[in-house]
Amino acid sequence: MSTSTRQMAAPEQVVLLDRFGAAVGAADKDTVHSTATPLHLAFSAYVFNPAGELLVTRRALGKKTWPGVWTNSFCGHPAPGEDSGDAVRRRGRQELGITVVDLRLLLPDFSYRATDASGIVENEFCPVYSARCATDPVPNPGEVAECRWVDAAGLRAAVAAAPWAFSPWMALQLPQLEGLVLP
Repeated sequence: MSTSTRQMAAPEQVVLLDRFGAAVGAADKDTVHSTATPLHLAFSAYVFNPAGELLVTRRALGKKTWPGVWTNSFCGHPAPGEDSGDAVRRRGRQELGITVVDLRLLLPDFSYRATDASGIVENEFCPVYSARCATDPVPNPGEVAECRWVDAAGLRAAVAAAPWAFSPWMALQLPQLEGLVLP
């Protein structure tokens, strides 16, 4: 295929933020996560099925940060100028092949900074959403190693027993979600 007929995908960009949460620029997602990651915009999503079970995922082993750990349903980054709700819906399709409905913003001001074992830093202003989906996920293997529907009480007990097996952002978010969507 010639270059003229082949479309080149533009690198995914993230929104860079100042310490007050105002957008100050953009950077390529592949280059922004380092040992000195600047503050940037992200989101976390917690997806529930009709039975009230929560979808948790294990990050693919090829992920740059926290490979192989269990986490919330999915996370992502809004592109510059993209509505956060649209970004959540887009990422649900890309990562898990699902369509999310009943999107609800639960923790609008959540942020965290954490360093994984390799020294890579996550430094995110990361609003947290809940959503529902009526279909089983079909995970993208480049993003998700496996997934499971679980009950919230069992998940909280597992995180308390082995916090190292879970993403730091989920461990920080779960207590704040009690009473909002988690029984």
